[in-house]
Amino acid sequence: MEAQWLAEYPHQAADNRPRKRPRLAWDAAPQLFPPPKAIPMLYCGQELINGNFTTAFLPPPPIYYAGPPRNLSPPWRPDDKDGHYVFTLGETLTPRYRILSKMGEGTFGQVLECWDLENQESVAIKIVRSLQKYREAAMIEIDVLQRLGKHDFTGSRCVQIRNWFDYRNHICIVFEKLGPSLYDFLRKNSYRSFPIDLVREFARQILESVTFMHDLRLIHTDLKPENILLVSPDTIRVHDYKIPIRPPKDGSVFKNLPKSSAIKLIDFGSTTFDHQDHNYVVSTRHYRAPEVILGLGWNYPCDLWSVGCILVELCSGEALFQTHENLEHLAMMEKVLGPLPKHMIARADRRAEKYFRRGLRLDWPEGAASRESMKAVWKLPRLQNLVMQHVDHSAGDLIDLLQGLLRYDPDERLKARQALQHPFFTRCHRRCGY
Repeated sequence: MEAQWLAEYPHQAADNRPRKRPRLAWDAAPQLFPPPKAIPMLYCGQELINGNFTTAFLPPPPIYYAGPPRNLSPPWRPDDKDGHYVFTLGETLTPRYRILSKMGEGTFGQVLECWDLENQESVAIKIVRSLQKYREAAMIEIDVLQRLGKHDFTGSRCVQIRNWFDYRNHICIVFEKLGPSLYDFLRKNSYRSFPIDLVREFARQILESVTFMHDLRLIHTDLKPENILLVSPDTIRVHDYKIPIRPPKDGSVFKNLPKSSAIKLIDFGSTTFDHQDHNYVVSTRHYRAPEVILGLGWNYPCDLWSVGCILVELCSGEALFQTHENLEHLAMMEKVLGPLPKHMIARADRRAEKYFRRGLRLDWPEGAASRESMKAVWKLPRLQNLVMQHVDHSAGDLIDLLQGLLRYDPDERLKARQALQHPFFTRCHRRCGY
């Protein structure tokens, strides 16, 4: 059972995902537009736009209009029971942004594709739930995005913020529109792994972005394939010589690959400075570092552990540690990477002591919650074997890089800048077309 002694911030339900992790994606199918019908254009409300309150009062019009109002704020509606903004396609968010489709939904709120009537371009707008803790997290994210944008002169590291405004008690953040996330791409591709040379390009960009953030004394804390977006949605179709983990129903022997390897990091709502409190739980479960689980505190190295987990997933098509509770998670780590260091066990928070027998070794399999849990751990291979099952060439260099990124002791873990100097990136490899 998940430990209850540390508060998850800011995402309370980060661990409540099913094992195969179905989620609404940035490229989820839009909602169907309702049939046009006559609706009155009634509106009375107050909106905060770029720091200025604007009040609009429209008397009941003498006639009715079919469809949603154009370029005027829609009728005021209450939020849904979870604090999400209620909208209709074709309406506007302020007179500037017309809603085109729903791109995704998460704990934080919703992401809508909108048409910027002023700049005549498509944008992605993150509409945060109207709850105070999410509004506060959104303001932190805006501050981080502006700080990153100020130093990211090429705009190639992280998603670019275009604008932000407070609309009917919802913080709305306007972003450039990007392609699907790496997770969405894997999912739509029947979880077929990426070629190793494409993984190398992804890894290089991820580590460059993490180095960029760490140089600014920022820790992302929630790196995962869902938070890494392809810049372009364009794909190419190639022959697949490997049997996918989950073969498609049509038995296709082809798979899609990104036409461009350019990626950017997103979702900075959990980002923190290195001098802030680092004792609460961070990272989505599958990418959470051992020092976080053991209550030892965390810092920059927690991002590098997440990067290691991400690279394994991109190579194999599946998350490395598919678990939902701490003891099983630690047992999976030991199965893949070997025993936890004694000095980390000795320093573990007193509320993590229950995961160990007399403070000497992990309480496994004696403490397993079920036979299914024991089986899930038992079937995992060692890291070297796992990589060699999926990588044709460069396996040795990749294994060595992953062993550096997935070191238990955060003080011994590779730093982002060190990882970029690894032979996996610097050695002259045979290039395979993708």
